[in-house]
Amino acid sequence: MNTIPRRIVTGIKDGKSVIVEDEIVKNAVEHFPNLIISDVWNTQQMPASQDFETQIPNTGFPQTPKNGTYFRYVSIPPDKDLGLEVKTGEPHPMMHKTQTLDYIIILSGELYLIMEEGETLLKPGDIVIQRGTNHAWSNRSDEPCIQLAVLIDAEK
Repeated sequence: MNTIPRRIVTGIKDGKSVIVEDEIVKNAVEHFPNLIISDVWNTQQMPASQDFETQIPNTGFPQTPKNGTYFRYVSIPPDKDLGLEVKTGEPHPMMHKTQTLDYIIILSGELYLIMEEGETLLKPGDIVIQRGTNHAWSNRSDEPCIQLAVLIDAEK
């Protein structure tokens, strides 16, 4: 599987549906060694506009636009390749929280979802509904994990 996805965008031309873009995602960044984040699409309002895209900066931790959405493709390398030190009894160094409702799908590989209390192993096809909670991801395998995430701005 590619670490940077191909993106196909549709539209209307002369009253007919057409493909207006078919290319590798341009907004892809390696924030940590082998941690590839591709911000595929975002919206700036609800209801969403179908007329245009406003690119936003690709950040390690998502910055979902107020009243908007964020579509993110992430290739997460094994923990041992990230260069992070995970200390027993301390919060995971990648623990974070966003003010969003997230729909996350594991496409390939394995990944632990770590909460402040408890964790669970995710495998391909598993879906996470993340509701603005403090969390981290830990790949304890030898292979990268690919996940897709749609983040929606949410109220507390």
